[in-house]
Amino acid sequence: MSVGKVISKQNFRSFLWHAGFLAFAQNFMDIDTVIPAMLVEAGGTPLHIGLMAAILTGGSSFTQIIFAPLVSNDRFKKKYLLLGINSRILSLIIISAILWRTASDGQSNILVFLFIAITIFAVGGAFANVSYTDILGKTVNQESRKKFFSSKQLLTSIVVLFSAFLASRVLNMEAYPQNYAMMFVIGFIALTIASLGFWRLKENIPSKLRITGIRHYFEVMKAELKSNGRIKYFLGFINTQGIAISFLPFVILYAKELYLTGSADTGKFLIFKVIGGVLISMVILMFSKFTRYRLLLYLNVILTISIPLILLLIVNNPPFWLLFLLGGLVFSIYSITMNGVLLEISGDDNRTIYTGLAGAGNIVPALFPLVGGWIIKTFGYTEFFIVYMGIVLLAFYFIYKLKCLK
Repeated sequence: MSVGKVISKQNFRSFLWHAGFLAFAQNFMDIDTVIPAMLVEAGGTPLHIGLMAAILTGGSSFTQIIFAPLVSNDRFKKKYLLLGINSRILSLIIISAILWRTASDGQSNILVFLFIAITIFAVGGAFANVSYTDILGKTVNQESRKKFFSSKQLLTSIVVLFSAFLASRVLNMEAYPQNYAMMFVIGFIALTIASLGFWRLKENIPSKLRITGIRHYFEVMKAELKSNGRIKYFLGFINTQGIAISFLPFVILYAKELYLTGSADTGKFLIFKVIGGVLISMVILMFSKFTRYRLLLYLNVILTISIPLILLLIVNNPPFWLLFLLGGLVFSIYSITMNGVLLEISGDDNRTIYTGLAGAGNIVPALFPLVGGWIIKTFGYTEFFIVYMGIVLLAFYFIYKLKCLK
């Protein structure tokens, strides 16, 4: 069933509205810099950083296998999308309240409550993502998708660049925990405004797939794995390249433990990460008609490996600004290619199943941060960097077998 041009254009704009204000909120709740820095300030250890990265990256995505059957059985998905984003909004105000209370009475068990709120934030995002992918795939015309992803990345990068400077100022206005409490209040307001874009979405194509139970769900997933050979290579890709999105929190930990960086440095790291995202998004948008996903995927593996390689080669005073600039490139390319490839290998009726499969396939990204925290605590950063690079190198094989043609 074709998508009407009016609905496609309206949803295109609604998704961009959400993306723009989400981008503004992102710097005030950034999972690579702000949240890990906050946890370290609150007394977090390498194991805590590993647990945080596991929850916010692979762990939350893994829960999509639980959500996919529920979402698939409903003809329209908008209400689930709203439920997911509203859960994230609630979690931000909870984190802020925890930090404000800490400032007043200095409660010692803050890490427990922070991790509860972080889990709500992560799971809410994973729940929303299942519906988000399905609605986007059904209501935005195929010829507009690459333009959408590139435009989205460019818009978000520009907005994030502006808000990065503001976030940096907020971090320096007060000491911990007041500065982080204010950060999450601003994030709460911006994410609330971003959610208005989802209220304007129109769904005109109902889903046909029905899941009668858990057994049927796994039978459908098994059938999809047999009928579409590319899905197993896609799962291999996200289990190798996917660990890249959980690496920068460990760079924050490395900088704080070995070089005693503070809130001002965290703000600078955030700005350089955003600059990297802006630069690569502009390039991809300019050449979106000529650039294939495969080229971007290969490039991203090379960039991903270069970050720990620099840390291994430059032991004294490593250029953290460059590392976070490269981290911005990696994160932006992964965001564009991950969603684009998933839409390419799936169809309108099975997209939620594929999203669930992708979430279930996030085994290594879910476990690696926990293992990484243990490796750092037991052996050190050098061994951690070597293991990380070894896993990412395997992505070359899966990218080759994916054969992305678009």
